Parts: sequence; C-alpha cells; structure tokens
Amino acid sequence: MALSLLSIQSHVVYGHVGNSAAAFALQRLGCEAMPLHTVQFSSHAGYPGYRGQVFDAELIDACVDGLKSVGALARCHGILTGFVGSPAIGEATLRAAQALKGENPSAFHCCDPVFGDEGIGVYAAPGVLEFMRERAVPAANLLTPNAFELERLSGVAATDALSARKALGVLHKRGPRVILATSVRLADTPRDAIDMLVGEGAGLWRLRTPKEPIEVHGAGDLMAALFFFHWLQAASAPQALARAASSVYGVVRATALAGGRELALIAAQGELVAPTRSFSPQPF
Repeated sequence: MALSLLSIQSHVVYGHVGNSAAAFALQRLGCEAMPLHTVQFSSHAGYPGYRGQVFDAELIDACVDGLKSVGALARCHGILTGFVGSPAIGEATLRAAQALKGENPSAFHCCDPVFGDEGIGVYAAPGVLEFMRERAVPAANLLTPNAFELERLSGVAATDALSARKALGVLHKRGPRVILATSVRLADTPRDAIDMLVGEGAGLWRLRTPKEPIEVHGAGDLMAALFFFHWLQAASAPQALARAASSVYGVVRATALAGGRELALIAAQGELVAPTRSFSPQPF
C-alpha cells in the first residue's frame, strides 16, 4: 500500500517551493500526496513583481472537513506543514493534524517551521515565529528547521558541536521526536560544504555535502518532504537523512550545472528515485 500524505503549505505557479516542490517529489516516489495550499503566489517572494493571495484559515478547515467526509484522512499516514501566511492559518494546520490523528491515531505530523533564513532574517508575517515556537513545536512529531530557525526556536546560537547539541536538546524537550536541522554551518564546517544534523532519541548524526555555488529557493521544502517520506518508510532518522540529502544534492547540483535560478526538479527528477551520488551521516 502506497503512503498517503497531506501537505499543507505554500504554492507557486512558477518555480518549485512549498507544495510546488513537495507534491511532485512525493508523487514521483509513489506517494499519494494531497497538496492543500496556504497561499498561491505567481512565484516565490524573492521576485520583485510577484503577485498572489494568502488563503484564510476557514478554507483550510473546510478542505480538511471535506477530506474527512470522503474517508481520505483515515487512509492518510501523515501531515506535512510548512509556510503559513498568518498565525490563524497556523492554528488551522494544527486542527488539521488533530483531525488526521483522530481518524488515524498512528499518523505523524512533520512541521517545517518556515519563517526566516540567514542573510534575510524573519520574513514571515507578524506572530508566525511566536506561533511556531509556542504552538507548532510542541505539537509536532518531526521538526525540520533550517539553522536560522533552529536558533530562533531554541534560543541557542548553534556555532559548534556543543551548542548545536544544546539547541536540538532544547527543542526535543518541547515535544518533537525527530529533529532535522538543515543548512548548518558550525566552527568545523568547511567553507565549501554544508552540514545537516538529525536527532532521534539518544542518537545524533551529521551529514555533510558540498556547497554548490548557487542560491536557490525550495531546497529546504524539498528536503522536508523527502525526509518525512523516507522516515515513514525506514523508521530510521539516519537512513531517511541519507536518502533525502542525496536526492536534494543531486537536484541542486543539476540546477547549478544548468545555470538555473529555480530548482531543476523536473529535469533532474531521476535524482529523487536514484541519486547519482550518495551521502551517509556519521554519529555526531
């Protein structure tokens, strides 16, 4: 039986961020992905002329009620939540997770707490950071912050091994069983590399990949979706990290080689199934 996942996050018409990255990637792997959009924009907000609309919480609630009425929630294995346009929409994603677990108590919630990044700062709407810290983190089974979000959520500057462990430990104590921190740069991280850390139970692992000379949007969204999918399949954080990171690196590498500005997700879709280069995490 194929995995079925509900993905509640942003959607763009052009490019691959949010659901526009997650849904195709999950479907390419044979997952029955159900994308529910929190916003619809013409492109990601990095383009000066982008347009679009933030949807309201009532729309999210209505769609989830509809999924419940047709039995789709009972057959769903997990929910992935990402970018929300307001704290109210965030609360709607938590209600969706509760509704899913009411229909399928064995389902899991993976929260990608999208609100900011290094070099940009907090770009989410007022109150979203506080919602993520106070409401979303305790409710999530899995959490996938980038390095900036990890520090803002934990209150700990993760600059070396000791402080990174502390930051992850702070968040583990608040509820999440599994935490994946992406785009991490510690004191011992080479300038031409990027680290990812994953903690599950008493275990902590680090995976390092080369840093491609390109800045693209959506890699974190793709990573969260692939990591959640592989974790549900393997029930192992390090195995899920290895599979997801290898695929994301392959897509980013293909994007860099093509000189693109948007993820080459369609052209490099083979990387989702069979990455050309494999990476393995090490105990950290």
